[in-house]
Amino acid sequence: MAKIKVASPVVELDGDEMTRIIWQYIKDQLILPYLDIELDYYDLSVQNRDATDDQVTVDAAYAIKKYGVGVKCATITPDEARVTEFGLKKMWRSPNGTIRNILGGVIFREPIVISNIPRLVPTWTKPIIIGRHAHADQYKATDFVVPGPGTVTISYLPEDESEPIEFEVARFTGGGVAMAMYNFDDSIRDFARATMRYALDRRFPLYLSTKNTILKAYDGRFKDIFAEVYESEFKADFEAAKITYEHRLIDDMVAQVLKWDGGVVWACKNYDGDVQSDVVAQGFGSLGLMTSVLMTPDRGKLDDTPAVALFGRTLEDVCVHTIEEGKMTKDLALLIGPRTPYLTTQEFLTALEFNLRQAMNQLFRTERGACLQPGCEHPGRNHVGVLATWLGNGRRSSAWHARARSPSSAPGSTARPPRSGSPSTTSSTRWCSPTSSRAGPRGWRLT
Repeated sequence: MAKIKVASPVVELDGDEMTRIIWQYIKDQLILPYLDIELDYYDLSVQNRDATDDQVTVDAAYAIKKYGVGVKCATITPDEARVTEFGLKKMWRSPNGTIRNILGGVIFREPIVISNIPRLVPTWTKPIIIGRHAHADQYKATDFVVPGPGTVTISYLPEDESEPIEFEVARFTGGGVAMAMYNFDDSIRDFARATMRYALDRRFPLYLSTKNTILKAYDGRFKDIFAEVYESEFKADFEAAKITYEHRLIDDMVAQVLKWDGGVVWACKNYDGDVQSDVVAQGFGSLGLMTSVLMTPDRGKLDDTPAVALFGRTLEDVCVHTIEEGKMTKDLALLIGPRTPYLTTQEFLTALEFNLRQAMNQLFRTERGACLQPGCEHPGRNHVGVLATWLGNGRRSSAWHARARSPSSAPGSTARPPRSGSPSTTSSTRWCSPTSSRAGPRGWRLT
């Protein structure tokens, strides 16, 4: 089978501890056998970040900016205990936060709905997509410990040398803490546009949540800019698509979403999105069953390589299908029941490898039409027709289940009841997955 050519390099951001090992397995078994791809490698282990004074994280972010796409594995954000454990120079900032602040954009997090994984919120039958503003606020704040009695102020000095603005924040009679944070109108405006485009693409209503009743200027600015962008740029398109945009208070939104069946895009400020995305993920069954994409245009569309995009959809679909046929790791098995059979890490990867091979064999069986594979020896035939029919625009069909189901003697079919101390891999989907799981705009994969 000829490999699918990826036109441009992909930035590879290696991580810490077990994720490095599992990511290597994923590459060797599920990616490199099928893709002719150049990887621009950066070692984001906590030891290397410390050795480079975190410059490697900055370099990796600018490489993503250059090439347009990157895959990032899980990394350690050190606390005091980790500083001691690894002998670090300091508590380095979150690499995810550093990368997001350089790239900007919006993190779209969507649950992966698997039919045999129980949901903690059973009424959630449709995806709840969190659009998290990936810029500033708490994640680029200046915070410090106030050492003793005194006054904390905040000031603004205009570049045109007009009258400065200064506010007294607090008078301290003893020690304490203080913080200053910010955001930019342009970033908020891009946040509004990105989430509105995404909502239109998915045909889901859009909700923005803030606490503008308390932060009247700060959160009020988000509310006002969203309203301005909606009225001037998106209202007609939303009405034509028969979807709505609405602002709600964050506490009201949290309460309401528990009552709904899903099918919404929820635009959250940076910190709110950090929290709510994990709440939503757990409600759908597992923190590991959540995609995380820092949105830019689709990689396959950007390079005009639809075969790459289809391979990504195929791999993700194979992962879901494999779990739905009962082959899963311990963390998911325990959600179903205490005696549900499960696979070890390597057995699960072997089962994925087998099913992916079957799917890719079908992918390269020729049909009518023009071939999407560059350099194909059969330019008059279409390698993707069969599988595209199975996928049905991202939805698994009965044909896929009938044709791709592996026999009981297939690799990875051996299962056992749960036992303590067994390795588990399902959460590695969250650590570093090579592709987004849903239709619509794709982008940089960050957790």
